[in-house]
Amino acid sequence: MKPEIKRAIRKVDIRSWKKVPLEFGMGFLDLSVPPDCVILSMKDVPVLADPRRPIEEALSRPIGGPTIEEIIKTKKKPAPFTTVAITVSDITRPVPYKGENGLLAPLLGRLAASGVLKQNIILVVGTGTHRASTPEEKEEMFGHSTVREYRILDHDCENAGCLTYLGKTKKRTDVYVNTSFLSADVRIVTGLVESHFMAGVSGGRKAVCPALVDRRTIEKFHGPGFLESPRADNLILDGNPCHEEALDVARTVGVDFAVNVTLDKDMRLTGVFAGDLEKSHLVAYRFMKGYTAIPLDRDFDIVVTHGGYSGRNHYQTAKAGCSALPAVKRGGTLIIAADNRDREPIGSSAYRDLLGRLKTLGVEGYMKMITDPAWFFTHDQWEPEVWGRVLRKVGEEGLVYCSPQIPPEEYSRLPGRSGYDYLEPGEAMSGREAARAMVQNALFYSFSRHLEKGGPPSTAVIREGPYGVPCLREAP
Repeated sequence: MKPEIKRAIRKVDIRSWKKVPLEFGMGFLDLSVPPDCVILSMKDVPVLADPRRPIEEALSRPIGGPTIEEIIKTKKKPAPFTTVAITVSDITRPVPYKGENGLLAPLLGRLAASGVLKQNIILVVGTGTHRASTPEEKEEMFGHSTVREYRILDHDCENAGCLTYLGKTKKRTDVYVNTSFLSADVRIVTGLVESHFMAGVSGGRKAVCPALVDRRTIEKFHGPGFLESPRADNLILDGNPCHEEALDVARTVGVDFAVNVTLDKDMRLTGVFAGDLEKSHLVAYRFMKGYTAIPLDRDFDIVVTHGGYSGRNHYQTAKAGCSALPAVKRGGTLIIAADNRDREPIGSSAYRDLLGRLKTLGVEGYMKMITDPAWFFTHDQWEPEVWGRVLRKVGEEGLVYCSPQIPPEEYSRLPGRSGYDYLEPGEAMSGREAARAMVQNALFYSFSRHLEKGGPPSTAVIREGPYGVPCLREAP
């Protein structure tokens, strides 16, 4: 720890400060915060105490469309010869799939009761451009019996042999989609409806695009032409080019049935929405928005947040950074605690290389590079681009990233300041202890620096991390 950081931390009088828990992995970091620190939190929403019952009710009374049983009867084949493809989320989404209270058992049970054979059902993991799921992750997501009894395929956006060309979208994007999903007689999508920092909201149409399309299709979906739109942001659907493109692709592919869920701040089930792809998704979106949006009358000098469940690596933690932006003042400080527990705690090698370019070139230099006509679209280039949103507002000094799973030497390529700057070198700590010390000392230091500039800073903690969405009231 640099001497100037030590001196600044020692100046802070914390005798009146209060304790708050900050989510980190499966537990919490016990932080001291100023007495007037505002805890930004989602609204409380009733949890579904007996998940199996509302799942069955949603399947029995679908929104805007027929039941699964009715859909199977409309197909031209007898049920024992009817093929079914179900797209499921990967490990980065906490969708409750497994067990008797999960989504899959009731869904698969209805298919079986309708006469569909297990060998004619395939689960397609909608990875998009993410890596394939490990055997252990499949067990964790879907349960041992499902893994043993059903075919499970990871989508591969790079494998042309597993993709079928469908034509162009309204925005002139060539669409290639997973052949196993497309060729099934019955196509079902599942997922989680939560805020999304590019597409407005996840779930629904995103279970097809980007989940099941090829890299070329995703290049357009995640390209600067879409991402630089001010409408490509959390909880915005109208005029959002990412949403419009994903919906266009899903319509072209054709989806027979959709099942989506919403969760509360503790990842517990709050709603199940089944039926027509678009109509059921819109109902889920409106319900979720009602309790995840956090209205704000002001923004803050210092904001502390965390990566949540989805923040398994630096790549995924971009969601937390972008979601927090409405709450932090321009030129303020954003401190992120991230439990980057993935086997690749930063992300792919391509992503790490691109982060290094963002660090070296700066935001505008990076944007000039990826929008140059001579630039060849590179896998994962959009996540450094959205980290650029954070840097544009708070700058390199204003972003503090705290993840003890990332080695200290790797921080040289990450945007912002390293959490290790706030630790004493060589001090023996567990990962959780190190994370707490990083965040706590970064808060002390930022508080002290703001004091030097002219008075106590305003501070806030976003309790739910990327799942709560601060929204300034005067913003459109």
